[in-house]
Amino acid sequence: MFLSIFEIFKIGVGPSSSHTMGPMVAAGMFLDEIKAKGLTPARLSCRLHGSLAFTGKGHRTDWASILGLAGFSPDHFDAAKAKESQKIISETHTIRPPGHSAYTFNPETDLIFDYDTALPHHANGIGFFAYDADGKTVLGRNYYSIGGGFVKTEKEMQGDDAVVGHVVTVPNPFKSANEMVSMAEKAGKSIAEIKRENELSQRTHDDLDAGIQKIWRVMNHCIDAGLSEEGILPGGLFVKRRAKFIHDKLVAERGKNIQAPHIINDWIATYAMAVNEENAAGHQVVTAPTNGAAGVIPATLRYYLDHVPDADPAQISEFLLTAAAIGGLIKTNASISGAEVGCQGEVGSAAAMAAAGLCAVLGGTPSQVENAAEIALEHHLGMTCDPIKGLVQAPCIERNGLGAIKAVSAASLSLRGDGKHLVSLDACIKTMLETGLDMNEKYKETSKGGLAVNLPAC
Repeated sequence: MFLSIFEIFKIGVGPSSSHTMGPMVAAGMFLDEIKAKGLTPARLSCRLHGSLAFTGKGHRTDWASILGLAGFSPDHFDAAKAKESQKIISETHTIRPPGHSAYTFNPETDLIFDYDTALPHHANGIGFFAYDADGKTVLGRNYYSIGGGFVKTEKEMQGDDAVVGHVVTVPNPFKSANEMVSMAEKAGKSIAEIKRENELSQRTHDDLDAGIQKIWRVMNHCIDAGLSEEGILPGGLFVKRRAKFIHDKLVAERGKNIQAPHIINDWIATYAMAVNEENAAGHQVVTAPTNGAAGVIPATLRYYLDHVPDADPAQISEFLLTAAAIGGLIKTNASISGAEVGCQGEVGSAAAMAAAGLCAVLGGTPSQVENAAEIALEHHLGMTCDPIKGLVQAPCIERNGLGAIKAVSAASLSLRGDGKHLVSLDACIKTMLETGLDMNEKYKETSKGGLAVNLPAC
């Protein structure tokens, strides 16, 4: 299966790729089917299941679903227009998606949090329904937001269709890290080079390079925006933005003659926290590979560009293509969904991808790149997803900072070796999936365990 770099890295809106972006995309899919079938329903409704129900308020799943029905999409999201649309829908109980007739929709009664019924194929289930004037259901569909903004229909979640990716012919097909490394070494190429060749079988050089640069521009803008903003994040936890304050102190201290070496960790963590504060505020981010883990890869790449001597901006493509190759393997062979496998699948996957990218641009061999990814992922195994109040704030924001620090350390450790190591990345990915499936549901983005219930003030 082929997963493009532009599927691993998608420009969207916070705070969650699976709980905000996914439901918005699913709503758009439902609207498309209404139109394709030539239906003219009078009323629409939406039902959230599993993790989408338990943490839907904190992740803004309710309004993401409603705005999706109103015609909004993550990749062209206008926050000001969305706010105005929310006001109109709340006051008029009417939704008017472009190209459709007006539909009745009361947010108080037509958006249902179903805490009792889990849909069969994934923890992130959502149902949309259309009714005629007599209240008869004319169309009902279940969708699954499977992480990273990916959405599957009920049919697609059954059998072979459940596999993420596309069955296309590419010059360098690989299903495992072992195949990927062997292929690169045999051809005398880097992992990024074989990934690039696969991408070029689907699009032009210009489109690929322009797309990669756009991904980095948005990532880098997220860092800069987060480093310039102050105030309290929305949601009721009263979490204060800290990235700007820390960054300002780091800049002020830069001129001192003697600084402890560990201060570089503060720079790395602050870059990541800046991105995730932007995500928590509901602003534009890049899924990398998810919104909840959006800060790790930008922070690691910014560390390389701003702090590594002789860093070359031309290597941005090498970094992101390598990271995407690793992300594709994890997505295909395991999961990047916190609701399915815990945060090891989000921040753990992001750290593995970032470590691989950094190792590559620092001159690592394919074996060393694979080792870097394995080290980073291995030391996130078992990490739970327990967001307080369902908000992608605590522990998520700091966790991205630590994930980026681990990624840099993993890349550095791998470069000290020859690429030979005991645990393979393939074995680590398999272990991550098995660990996640064994994990108690209360630790998988339901906010029913861990920190989510051990903070009395919440």
